[in-house]
Amino acid sequence: MAAVYWLIAFVVLLGIEAATMALTTIWFAGGALAAFAAALAGAAVEVQLVVFVVVSFILLLFTRPLAARLLRGGDKAKTNVDSLIGRSAKVTEAIDNELGTGAAVVGGQEWTARSFDGESRFPTGETVVIRAVEGVKLMVSETRKEN
Repeated sequence: MAAVYWLIAFVVLLGIEAATMALTTIWFAGGALAAFAAALAGAAVEVQLVVFVVVSFILLLFTRPLAARLLRGGDKAKTNVDSLIGRSAKVTEAIDNELGTGAAVVGGQEWTARSFDGESRFPTGETVVIRAVEGVKLMVSETRKEN
């Protein structure tokens, strides 16, 4: 009869994990599955509880860091601003560092823009590449033309 309870616990814990995808209950679902196997083997309820606790904590301690690292992908996630670097932008106001003018649109948002090298000038309508973001300014350079 205890095997049925462990099976129910396993299904409920898997359901919670599927609903949240937070890596919180999956480890205990593994413990419930091990306790279910112990119950099927005829182990006493006390042994089943010990198997549940031990397997759950072993899974939690040893596999959670690995799983979290794999899900993160190892790389630092780019912020919205970091994701602009390398993208193209359309100049909406002529960019001239000496005059302190310039604006460009990227992703539907207009930004103040300056020449990355400090010397280049870009007329309105030209497409430029974002090389860096300094404060609220896009630092841009000319696009490379592929042959």
